[in-house]
Amino acid sequence: MQISARNVLSGRVKSVTYGVVSAEVVVELSGGEEIVSVITKRSAEELGLSEGKEVLVVVKATSVMIALE
Repeated sequence: MQISARNVLSGRVKSVTYGVVSAEVVVELSGGEEIVSVITKRSAEELGLSEGKEVLVVVKATSVMIALE
């Protein structure tokens, strides 16, 4: 696979929660951290996402926000 994004993290699907049109995918990274993605239900089904499946998380954003309370 070739991809232009430089932020690629490997992990394992911890859970997939399906809604009517979207799916929330929780991926556990190697250090135990979790990252959550919301994708279309159709995409999740076409990728065959399920608990334990090894995946790559690709982050490509034009802005990353940081906040303090």
